[in-house]
Amino acid sequence: MADRDITAFSPLLHREQPFVVDLGNVVNDTYTGSYDVTVTAVCATESLTLVKNLGADRVVDYTAEDFTQDTQTYDAVFDAVGKSTFGRCRRLLKPGGVYLSSELGPWGQNLMLAVVTPLLRGRKVKFPFPRHNQAIVRHLRELIESGDFTPVIDRRYALDQIVDAYRYVETGQKIGNVVITVAHVD
Repeated sequence: MADRDITAFSPLLHREQPFVVDLGNVVNDTYTGSYDVTVTAVCATESLTLVKNLGADRVVDYTAEDFTQDTQTYDAVFDAVGKSTFGRCRRLLKPGGVYLSSELGPWGQNLMLAVVTPLLRGRKVKFPFPRHNQAIVRHLRELIESGDFTPVIDRRYALDQIVDAYRYVETGQKIGNVVITVAHVD
């Protein structure tokens, strides 16, 4: 999950329940390998094989079907690209289920809903505030060293091409991460 705090949703992944990740146009490098979860991923046609190879149990092509009309319900829906809303995904959640998004949502609603929905004792919105601490860094290092974390790198740009990299990301067509390479000055 590019630049997102995996600990923001890892408590949800200890359940042996279905979990949906809405990837939109982006292939997510979320790590779920050590958790006993069933992952349903949502992505575009061109990313179906890659997402399946990353470990998704089921992949929904959003260009062919509306994932919010799924008949299955989930313990959690993680909108990794901020293309949906709690309102659209609410019916997918089991009672007590959690909706997470990487974005604020229309009019910043996810921040407000993260405060209000826990008071209603039903389905909840949680906003994954990033935490930066040594435990997260160590955990990520262990995942990378063990080969259990598979980052997806779409393109690499030199630092002097950062404007081109930004323009490419802004197209919304990137598949995975865009890496900026900084040369060492000796």
